[in-house]
Amino acid sequence: MNIIKDVFFDLDRTLWDFERNSENALRVIYDEAKIGNHAASFEHFLETYKVINARYWKNYSEGKIDKLSLRNGRFTDTLKEFKIVNEKLGGQLNNRYLEISPFQTQLFPSTKEVLTELKNNNYRLHIITNGFKEVQFIKLKNSGIIEFFEDILCSEEVGKSKPHPLVFECALKRTKAKAKHSIMIGDDFTADVIGAENVGIRGVLFDPERKHKSKMNVDRVEHLEEIPPLILGI
Repeated sequence: MNIIKDVFFDLDRTLWDFERNSENALRVIYDEAKIGNHAASFEHFLETYKVINARYWKNYSEGKIDKLSLRNGRFTDTLKEFKIVNEKLGGQLNNRYLEISPFQTQLFPSTKEVLTELKNNNYRLHIITNGFKEVQFIKLKNSGIIEFFEDILCSEEVGKSKPHPLVFECALKRTKAKAKHSIMIGDDFTADVIGAENVGIRGVLFDPERKHKSKMNVDRVEHLEEIPPLILGI
């Protein structure tokens, strides 16, 4: 008998195609700021930024830096890798990125179809994201999926980031959902799957690039279309 009633989703890299949308925004910035005069190629700039951005997000999630430090530092440090020492420019690039990136609308294949199917089968859908509130709501609205979700929790509202249990406990409390009747789907094994399961929510790993094939002890899907039958089979 199916007992799942509430389905929690991560947003970036699970429904909203962060890599493609971010790359589109960064390409505009690369051209506008004429970074090509300093970098060997856009691909070199992109990979450099991605490494630095990931480091900043890790430090933020661990409480080592604040939101402003993350946003300004990631671009300032990227520029330094290309011998451009200009903190003001780093801040300007960050602001431009925030103007462009959230308005990109690329979703993973079948996102709307899967959300529609789940909604039509009376599952309550929610978002739990570590992304910042003012940015995530723009993404959800402009990509046309905000109306599918009853609750959208950005972890900064809690003061902690996934996988901290307070984030998931807050989501359960706000939605009046029961952990044993809930499921969490996300691309980050630690933040989404382990974080959810630590409070009794069943975790499902979204792994479209097959990075985690060795993790046989967790539910894992490579395509969003696999989610409805997986839930029905629980």
